[in-house]
Amino acid sequence: MLTSLDFRGLFNARFARNFFPIPATSSLAIGQNAPDLLLPDITNQSTVRLSDYRGKQPIVLAFTRIFTEKQYCPLCYPHIIELNDNYERFSELGVEVLMITSTDTPQSRQVVRDLGLKMPLLSNPSCDVFRTYQVGQALGAPLPAQFILDRQGKLRYKHLFSFLAPNAPVETLITLCQNL
Repeated sequence: MLTSLDFRGLFNARFARNFFPIPATSSLAIGQNAPDLLLPDITNQSTVRLSDYRGKQPIVLAFTRIFTEKQYCPLCYPHIIELNDNYERFSELGVEVLMITSTDTPQSRQVVRDLGLKMPLLSNPSCDVFRTYQVGQALGAPLPAQFILDRQGKLRYKHLFSFLAPNAPVETLITLCQNL
């Protein structure tokens, strides 16, 4: 749900840290083990450690741009909705979708409520995981990116932001997950 222009909460330390552009240059190579992460899951009120999935199931890491609970990136908002609408399809394939945002916990809780998120929304306001995965940043928030990890936690696919393709098509992600 896109709301009116309400900029409260937008201009903060996180915005300042992510203001100057850094291109998406992830040097993670296909076949490489994905870096571990430990983040709060706002949707399920738990904590997610990526390594806990190793040996169990494939993962789609979906880094997204949400500026505040009221301001969504216009290129990412439709992608968030489409991933959420197709969450059951990923689940049927045995794949977990972990969406990562730079919004803080209260903002992320509002996003989960407003969008009715089914998939885990992981909150990373320090943006350290975004930097570890080298997804880039611009104009106050990290850039979107998608990574598919196999059951062993190895990178099998990565999509980094470009203006021609800001997010990987959800159908592409589903098709690639069918072969894991």
